[in-house]
Amino acid sequence: MHLTWLGQACFKIQGKDVTIITDPFDQKIGLKLPRLQANIVTVSHDHYDHNNIEAVKGDPFVITQLGEYEIKKVFIRGISSWHDDKQGAERGRNIIYTFNFEDIKIVHLGDLGAKLDDEQLDKIEDVDILLIPVGGIYTLNGKQAAELVNEIEPRIVVPMHYKIPDLKEKLNSLDAFCNEMGVKNYNAEEKLKISKRDLPADETKVVVLKV
Repeated sequence: MHLTWLGQACFKIQGKDVTIITDPFDQKIGLKLPRLQANIVTVSHDHYDHNNIEAVKGDPFVITQLGEYEIKKVFIRGISSWHDDKQGAERGRNIIYTFNFEDIKIVHLGDLGAKLDDEQLDKIEDVDILLIPVGGIYTLNGKQAAELVNEIEPRIVVPMHYKIPDLKEKLNSLDAFCNEMGVKNYNAEEKLKISKRDLPADETKVVVLKV
């Protein structure tokens, strides 16, 4: 499986027989998507930097609602959460998606802006790869994200939704999250190529991806 970060909360998750795009954004945020084709598109919430499904070709199956889905042997679950810490009063609801395929469980937290309760944590247990927002302002900040990583205990965590060059959205940098996670130096990777046997066994590994 290959995992590529395209900016904000948009990832390309590519398996042997299926390609998933999460939260495709509109280019008015200052970033430009490459040409995309996929079998599945997921949208965590209906904001322009997450819902540009027209940018993805190939007649994909589009998921914008809670529930359980099976598409091309990929098992997907949409779990309710909040975009802010006031139960949605400021920015509404957010959908967390879990993806189970090729013996790997990926969890995409979307624009999560609040702590998870025990019921939500139970629904996303045994996470192999966690995709988590860390840029604050509209989502969890670096400290809050690190606290949640410690609760979930994924085998790999990939930060997203933070300030990068050309991004017009006001977000914090990656630094606070890395400091909280004890990561002093990192080399950003072009993509994450991973199989079940490659997953770290004992502690959470932070993987920073380039755009």
